[in-house]
Amino acid sequence: MSNDTTADIVIAGAGIGGLTTALALHARGIVATVLESAPEIRPLGVGINIQPAAVAVLTALGLGDALAATGIPTRAHHYLDHTGVTLWTEPRGIAAGHPCPQYSVHRGELQTLLLDAVRDRLGPDAVRTGTRVHGFEQSRDGVRVHVRDRTRGADRLLEAAALVGADGLHSAVRARLHPGQGTLYGAGVDMWRGLTELDGFLDGRTMILANDERATRLVAYPISARHAARGRALLNWVLLASTGTPGPVGGADWDVPGRLADLLPHVSGWDLGALDVHDVFSRSTRILRYPMVDRAPLERWGRGRVTLLGDAAHLMYPIGANGASQAILDAAALAAKLSRGDVPSALERYENDRRPATTAIILANRKMDHAERIVSARPGTGDDKAAELATITADYRSTVERAS
Repeated sequence: MSNDTTADIVIAGAGIGGLTTALALHARGIVATVLESAPEIRPLGVGINIQPAAVAVLTALGLGDALAATGIPTRAHHYLDHTGVTLWTEPRGIAAGHPCPQYSVHRGELQTLLLDAVRDRLGPDAVRTGTRVHGFEQSRDGVRVHVRDRTRGADRLLEAAALVGADGLHSAVRARLHPGQGTLYGAGVDMWRGLTELDGFLDGRTMILANDERATRLVAYPISARHAARGRALLNWVLLASTGTPGPVGGADWDVPGRLADLLPHVSGWDLGALDVHDVFSRSTRILRYPMVDRAPLERWGRGRVTLLGDAAHLMYPIGANGASQAILDAAALAAKLSRGDVPSALERYENDRRPATTAIILANRKMDHAERIVSARPGTGDDKAAELATITADYRSTVERAS
């Protein structure tokens, strides 16, 4: 095993949270090195939403123009029933009075945007791929991080002032900090996701959320500014359907292929008018399937000079479109705290700031999902359901805004 003296902060994971953390630390004069277990960082995934508070963080880091050139500034959410009747409409982003947009963007393109910025500002070696963190030891003055160099097949020991576990769903840092506390809890819902190129989609800046009386939900929205510039729409879609009983699940993988034949029965009888859901699904370049899962909130994230960030700290249901946004807000808070005072106390202040907020959102996501399913599945008029859905969404939005 060889030793290597590295930056002030070692970040495990080059996802959206880890890369934003490196940029936020750099903006405050703190050196960081990002370790990524994948041998190559490729623009994988499908669409996500970045909420206005998180967009404000990225804009302050000088990425506002790049975001605008990549994503779609979402103007409104339209809530429909499965026959295409609009129940109600909710403004979003600037249309809702926020100073920054809400962006719908391809996750891989956002990650690439952040990666390019990190390498440009911190140097080409700031992100080390093929390097997996598998352990650490703390001392009074620092952290010794054990990593495996997959390219060379060798173990290395890195010295740092702090270790940030931003290594996602299957976080090795979390597993070391909280052995036996990694149980995934499923909502009894499977999600199929894909991308389909269309001639256009509504006004090009609107998301739809359609439900039927079996509590099956379709969410669809455009995510590409480049497609829009050509008069096209790259539509991100996700179908959520009850397929089991809520409770602990053995595992989850974000990259499992899905089958068209499995999702089509869930939209039997749907008619959304101009949007042919069967056509959208069948022309998707790829279909992914995974369960909707989260984890119970932790009572504490880290200890000493080691902490967690993003999904490693607070995995949440994606229905509130807050996972990536909360990781970005984590990054800004962590950098701010580390710029003042000693490392252990800074990490404690960071956790005291962010853990209650993200815990509230995890629980709010669960509550909103349960409440919306009950309303959608109950017979009744569109007006009745519209009023209840509006109240549920307003309550959720209030929780998120207080937490953020």
